[in-house]
Amino acid sequence: MAFVLSLLMALVLVSYGPGRSLGCYLSEDHMLGARENLRLLARMNRLSPHPCLQDRKDFGLPQEMVEGSQLQKDQAISVLHEMLQQCFNLFHIEHSSAAWNTTLLEQLCTGLQQQLEDLDACLGPVMGEKDSDMGRMGPILTVKKYFQDIHVYLKEKEYSDCAWEIIRVEMMRALSSSTTLQKRLRKMGGDLNSL
Repeated sequence: MAFVLSLLMALVLVSYGPGRSLGCYLSEDHMLGARENLRLLARMNRLSPHPCLQDRKDFGLPQEMVEGSQLQKDQAISVLHEMLQQCFNLFHIEHSSAAWNTTLLEQLCTGLQQQLEDLDACLGPVMGEKDSDMGRMGPILTVKKYFQDIHVYLKEKEYSDCAWEIIRVEMMRALSSSTTLQKRLRKMGGDLNSL
């Protein structure tokens, strides 16, 4: 019986090889995925920005918050997860498929989903800390409001090509800022449980 348990434990440990941790660790693969998502967004450019200049809007990206300088560990993990989830939701709506090359759009959504799955290991322990729930809600609500404004804008502009181009550029800014937060979390020891 002890041999079977040892064998099962060894299989579990092997299945969580480099880049896959039982704890909360943002691997180099996670960071490469974040950079690839930015490259995909850049490749999704279909329009010259000049005809869309009149459609520009400041959505109020909470950059200082998203880049993490004002956040505690649990807030940073929650904000990062919320940013990626909202970005995934934005590009996963029905209207987005008409605006983009479907292959690039699918690759972007797959990349965002993978990043979210990587962060789920981090959210589990954080979400269990009831005493800090209120501290996380402010930053998360700010991120939700930011994305709500984006959805309202798209609807007002009737999901036009120019509106989507403005949003593509805005999401490049948002994901670039979230990448800065991911780098900060990774530099602070790699294992986010030790921040």
